[in-house]
Amino acid sequence: MDTYGTLNEVLVRLFRDIMDIEQQAIITQEFNNITNNDMHVIEAIGVGEPKNMSTIARELSVTVGTLTIAMNSLVKKGYVTRQRGKEDRRVVYISLSEKGKQAYEQHAKFHQEMIQGIIDSLGDDEIEVLIKALTNLNHWFRSL
Repeated sequence: MDTYGTLNEVLVRLFRDIMDIEQQAIITQEFNNITNNDMHVIEAIGVGEPKNMSTIARELSVTVGTLTIAMNSLVKKGYVTRQRGKEDRRVVYISLSEKGKQAYEQHAKFHQEMIQGIIDSLGDDEIEVLIKALTNLNHWFRSL
């Protein structure tokens, strides 16, 4: 068995398949005007307290300028609201609208089903090894 070739094929297919399947799960009749990127911005905003643009940009590893372009689109589509800070009017706080919260929940449901599908097919030892392997892979990607 060619370890390099097998791992390369599995990782490339896995990445592509997750993106494709996630896109299909997200783009429903109700949410037909958003992309995977939009959904990841929605996910970074979350359903908790409003966040400022810098916090969201840092979480997504993008510049505030890049995030502003995505945010303008999401505000226009009705998924996100902006509000100026009360103490410092220069700070803009972002939160999800009701429509944005519904999209967030749809996305969270997809992730929950994906993780449950993985867990259901593995034993405890296999889950532990998978978590370690994926954590190592994540650390490698983040070190680039």
